[in-house]
Amino acid sequence: MAGFDVVPTVPLSIGDDIAAAADPVRGYTALYVGGMGSREQNFYNALARRMGFEAAAIEIQDRFLARDYVGAAAAVPVEFIDSFSLIGPVERVAERMQAFAESGVTTLSVAPYGDSLDERLATIRDAVVALERSGAGE
Repeated sequence: MAGFDVVPTVPLSIGDDIAAAADPVRGYTALYVGGMGSREQNFYNALARRMGFEAAAIEIQDRFLARDYVGAAAAVPVEFIDSFSLIGPVERVAERMQAFAESGVTTLSVAPYGDSLDERLATIRDAVVALERSGAGE
């Protein structure tokens, strides 16, 4: 991978309760797994299936295509969101940042969640703390 900059963009939601921190990411995930492409041709749905979330991917897509967007979001497992996001307390996010670095990620782009600009800025501040704790930014 020498010479490549590996830059995933990952959702970031800070909070002590992992399930609650995953909640803001549910709609985004349901859109991609359920609505990006057709039933037969959806890269994100196929990826979720390959990752071991086949039943959930089917349910999410069925609900999304039936325009039950709330139901589609509710069908997204926390474990699936956790597999590609930085969610939870700052210390856990720091551990996950380190894991991303160890997997070959060279630049981590985060998409902060929060109900307001101030909350999203606070989430970014927490991400800086997490990065410092992780040692991955050195």
